[in-house]
Amino acid sequence: MSKIIKEEEINEIVQNIIADFDGSKNIDAVNIFNKPDKAEVIDLVNNLIRVIYPGYFRDKSYKIYNPNNSFAVNIEDAFYHLNKQVTLALEFRNSENSLSDEEREEESYRVCKTFFRRIPTVREYIETDLLATYDGDPAAGNFDEIILAYPGLRAITVYRIAHELYKLKVPVLPRLMTEYAHSETGIDIHPGAEIDKFFFIDHGTGIVIGETSIIGKNVKIYQGVTIGALSTRGGQKLSGKKRHPTICDNVTIYANASILGGDTVIGENTVIGGNSFITKSIDANTRVSQKNLEMEYAARGEKHHTEEVSQGEAWYYII
Repeated sequence: MSKIIKEEEINEIVQNIIADFDGSKNIDAVNIFNKPDKAEVIDLVNNLIRVIYPGYFRDKSYKIYNPNNSFAVNIEDAFYHLNKQVTLALEFRNSENSLSDEEREEESYRVCKTFFRRIPTVREYIETDLLATYDGDPAAGNFDEIILAYPGLRAITVYRIAHELYKLKVPVLPRLMTEYAHSETGIDIHPGAEIDKFFFIDHGTGIVIGETSIIGKNVKIYQGVTIGALSTRGGQKLSGKKRHPTICDNVTIYANASILGGDTVIGENTVIGGNSFITKSIDANTRVSQKNLEMEYAARGEKHHTEEVSQGEAWYYII
């Protein structure tokens, strides 16, 4: 194998590819050291999760007998790495007036101080999400099982961390965080979504919640649910506009339902049945279901018989 490799040909291939990195494409790297580090952001997320759930997830790289000392080291380490990544990310904030290096460092420090001062509030919201999960899932054995094993709570936790940074107008980092959770759990929550307390995701795989979604208190959603935009054909012209639904308090959305559109409002105390496809508002205290279709059965050599199944066109009635 080594005998047929010609050094000059390999050099030519390498130089041709390097010559293509001429800066004319958006994918060309200008400076690999002035961008947020994805791997470091993932480590940061896991570190912040240890801050949110003290005593559940331990950094094995250090051993401290006094738990408070351990917590202090963890919090300071998270602050240091967040400050570093925010400083890099601020380079990409959409602004007519770019910041100097000193201004970015000052702004990053301000952002990090504000973020860490909000950690108790973030933990308050996550505590309600934990309670909602335990109350809503009869299969949940205890709180420890939910914290350690449930992908829904994991995705919600990362979302709540990322959402605070999103509100502080930190570019790139919030999306890196929620996409990491997406890759881990199969649950895609945009950090810009507004989600109130007692949020419960059951099972979770395939859930999508768009950037401008608004979700009230005590909302429960199941796997495969999409809370999405009706159309994105407008591209960047739609940026900053309300594209995703509003889900009011005490709504349950069952598996594989799709609720689309920025003008769509699902009223409080409503139940959305599985496989429903909704593009207009639903009044409060409504149960949305499916018209029955017929499923055909037949043993070999026998006459077919039919049975109604709950699928097809959505309909609804007042609870």
